[in-house]
Amino acid sequence: MKTLMGVKAEGHNFVDLLAALARQASNTHWLTLTVGVLATAFLFWVRKGLKPLLMRWGIGPKVADIITKAGPVAAIAITTSLAWGLGWREQGMKIVGAIPQGLPPLTLPTWDAALWRELAVPALLISVVGFVESVSVGQTLAAKRRQRIEPDQELVALGASNLGAAFTGGFPVTGGFARSVVNFDAGAQTPAAGVFTAVGILLATLLLTPALYFLPQATLAATIIVAVLSLVDFGVLKRTWFYSKPDFVAVAATLLVTLAVGVETGLLVGVGVSLALHLWRTSRPHIATVGLVAGTEHFRNVLRHPVRVSPALLSLRVDESLYFANARSLEDRVNDAAAAQPALRHVVLQCSAINNIDASALESLETIEHRLRDAGIALHLSEVKGPVMDRLRTTEFLRHLSGQVFLTHFQAVAALTPDVLNGTATATPTTLDREPSHA
Repeated sequence: MKTLMGVKAEGHNFVDLLAALARQASNTHWLTLTVGVLATAFLFWVRKGLKPLLMRWGIGPKVADIITKAGPVAAIAITTSLAWGLGWREQGMKIVGAIPQGLPPLTLPTWDAALWRELAVPALLISVVGFVESVSVGQTLAAKRRQRIEPDQELVALGASNLGAAFTGGFPVTGGFARSVVNFDAGAQTPAAGVFTAVGILLATLLLTPALYFLPQATLAATIIVAVLSLVDFGVLKRTWFYSKPDFVAVAATLLVTLAVGVETGLLVGVGVSLALHLWRTSRPHIATVGLVAGTEHFRNVLRHPVRVSPALLSLRVDESLYFANARSLEDRVNDAAAAQPALRHVVLQCSAINNIDASALESLETIEHRLRDAGIALHLSEVKGPVMDRLRTTEFLRHLSGQVFLTHFQAVAALTPDVLNGTATATPTTLDREPSHA
């Protein structure tokens, strides 16, 4: 925007830039703004309306697409010619100006230990932000073509590029958002586009820099604005709000802090909020009391389906991996059930959704087993996943388990309470189950 207005506006975040633009509004260079607005409007029209127009004129789809992709080149050529012919530079318009010809010389990095220590933390932040930006824009653009990227390969490519930049006096290298979008809009399909771009930059650096002297900076700004606006998705806030309020908090916090403070802080806040929300959600796992759906071997939440249960058996499905933050919730649920059901003789934990049990959760399971055994109740497990079972076999828990480990939950119910299968059991849920539930 500052380039479109032809003013100087500096700031490290959105708020500072917006305030600077407001202060400089009275100094707007109207010729620059006019050229920038017209170039932006032209590029928007090229994107939406040129191809259909060319096809109505009888031009084939492929040729029309190529001409449409060349819209930014046409805008650059036209405005550069006008700036040279009409003397826009003398009228105060900012142009690209003189660009040094030739390639940068090969230079060795400075081997200064004190300088390296000073730059260590900033370099780490730059590398993290650069990698996140590269992967983000890569995934965004790949999704538009139903493709996928390999983050590991992106990291290798960024590392190699930065090593090359270190020996040519270059800036840190990353996958730039604006430039990637411009490249995408130009029709790039494969990594060969990067090779062609490099060759083009090489030729332009050696041969074409004089021709770019009169290129208005406002035209470059218009090119980037049009390309980037195509990826701005304000609808994500509305969609996330209606789908998940915690996820909306993470999205909104990242967005607002990035705009108000900066990218690095926004990234850190976004990661921190996401981790905090993950801990909050997983510390309150959904634990459903399940029963047998008549005529099947399937078990569902007693609050959602008409199912068969037995007062002597409590079947609990834990819909979360067990770790230090949520292990106490399972203890409390089992203890409350044991106290509320005097006829209870068996507790079966359906572990189909448990992908991991950490050391703290293992201690909680051992505590549950001891308390149930003292109360004359056996603890059983069913549908334990292979990796989880492999780790449990290395502990004393299974050797001291008062109950059994069943391959399926149906086998557990059939062995422990056969009356559930023949329909003589009750289908009334206990008061402990009256809470918001899943399937």
